[in-house]
Amino acid sequence: MDRNRLSKQLDFLREIDKVKSVFRNTVLLDKSRRENDAEHSWHMAVCAMLFQEYANYNDLDMGKVLKMIMLHDIVEIYSGDTFAYDPAGRETQTEREKLAADKLFALLPDDQSKEFRALWDEFEECSTPESKYAHLVDRFMPIYHNYVTQGLKWREFGITKSQVLNRNQNIKEGSEEIWNYVCEIVEDAVAKGYLKDD
Repeated sequence: MDRNRLSKQLDFLREIDKVKSVFRNTVLLDKSRRENDAEHSWHMAVCAMLFQEYANYNDLDMGKVLKMIMLHDIVEIYSGDTFAYDPAGRETQTEREKLAADKLFALLPDDQSKEFRALWDEFEECSTPESKYAHLVDRFMPIYHNYVTQGLKWREFGITKSQVLNRNQNIKEGSEEIWNYVCEIVEDAVAKGYLKDD
């Protein structure tokens, strides 16, 4: 065993433990509190396994999808979570997250640093079947949470139907079937007063 390598891996594990303290605007399904990034990634990973049958692609590398899911938000340890409907925060999000990725993945041994950064970059670029599928799950989860919690955060921030649909259109690149379901629950959310029509 290379003790120097192990030391770097343990440093990384210690650092990413902080992701458990990065809270998102999404509320748990029982409405008890906001979820953290670690919980979001775990829930996404399970969702990705469940929804594979609805993917637009038949030959997804699910190992790669799950790796991207587990890594995609850990940069928020340094950059913070950016609310999906915060235009000012979204203007600086890419730059903040790239700097955070540089810092975080540099903790790892070189080979793992390159591998993890490449996976993170692939997720961000959203151009491969695996990254498109991972994105669909990332975008679906907050919509589903808002729907189940009667639009708790949608109502708090005055979010509209068009904001939700416009922000999340890339879901259809991962799964047309899940996109159709999202459109259905968004319409139902408007009918029930969970989401403003516009």
